Parts: sequence; C-alpha cells; structure tokens
Amino acid sequence: MSEYDVEASDKYSLRGKVFKKLREDILNGRYQENDELREAAIGEELGVSRTPVREAFRQLELEGLIRIIPNKGAYVTGISSSDVADIYEIRSLLEGLCARWATKRISKEVIEEMEENILLSEFHLSKGHYEQLTELDNRFHMLLYEACESKMLIHLLKDFHQYVQKERQKMLSDTERSKDSIAEHKRIMEAMRDGNAKLAEELADKHICNAYRNMVKCGLSDDKN
Repeated sequence: MSEYDVEASDKYSLRGKVFKKLREDILNGRYQENDELREAAIGEELGVSRTPVREAFRQLELEGLIRIIPNKGAYVTGISSSDVADIYEIRSLLEGLCARWATKRISKEVIEEMEENILLSEFHLSKGHYEQLTELDNRFHMLLYEACESKMLIHLLKDFHQYVQKERQKMLSDTERSKDSIAEHKRIMEAMRDGNAKLAEELADKHICNAYRNMVKCGLSDDKN
C-alpha cells in the first residue's frame, strides 16, 4: 500500500469514527431535535480537526439525521415518530424475509447460541435486569441477521435496528413486553430449528408488528394519523 493509500485510509477511518459517534449520540438521545451541532466543539471533544467532523455531517445529512443550513449550521432532525412507524413497517417485512432465508442457512451452532440467549434472557427477566435484557435482545437479532448470509439485508436490518434503539430500550423495560418478546424469540428459533421457513417468516414479521403495537400503547405517538 502506498503512502497516499495509507493516508486516505486513515482519513476515511477517522471520518467513520466521528460519524459513528455522532450517529450514536443522536439516536440514543444525547442530542435532541433542533439542537445545533458545532464543528469546533465536537472536534475538540473528539480530539480531531474540523475536516472529519464536516465530512461526518455530510454523511449524517444523507441519512436524514441532521440538516445543514448554509451560513447557519448543522441541526439535528433525528428520528420522528412517523419515521419510527415507517421503520417498523419496513422492518417487519425484512425481518420475515431474513428469518425465511436464515432457516435454510443457519448452523446448528447458531441455533444453540439462540437457545442459550433465550435461557439467559429468561433468567435476567426474573431478576429485573433490563440492561442485560436489552443487550440479549440485540444479540438475538444480530444472530438472526447474520444467519441469513445476505450482506445487503444484514446492512439494512442493522441500520433499522439502530435507528429505533432508544424506543426499544424503553419498550424492553416493560416486564410484560419483555416476557412476550422472549417467548416470540423462542417460537422463531423453534421454527428455524425445525426447518419451517414459512412459519419462521410469519413469526418474525408478527414479532416486529407486536413490538410496534406495544410501543404505541406505551405512549409513542404516531403522527402519521
């Protein structure tokens, strides 16, 4: 690799790290809607120049997470309740497709890891360990995504999963929803273990629909209606 290639790679990596950090901060609620993001302050906080921050801003704008107003600055738009409704509707279809493909491709080892995940989830639910439940929920879905062996579908689902992480954390702090969610994971895993791709697809689709319905019931307004 030439010196130029190394410099280009380092620059891209730096921009990527800034983008990832800002994206996480927006999605987890550190920055609220209409907050201004200041290049100099963020650069100082992250120990980088303004250039990678500016490049990260452009990428965040492409994702619709901020808007850049010429001669004014960059402002957070974040994920609205309408966006969440869209994400869950799209995600239910994609998650079903993922489960169908994964059923045909999943290994015995991954099924065993899913079974262990469910047992651990049941244990932490009994203890009221909601932070661990969120981590285990994330892991179950990542196992499902990776098992489909489609890099395009994996990329889409991981992005959608991250976009609604704040809402999901609130939802999984509800004992009844956590209990139902674990039971739904178990049924999806059993359908995949039994090689029933059609049932796995239906259950995965229903799982995401149930999650969204619970979210609305718990107070997430849907400004599409």
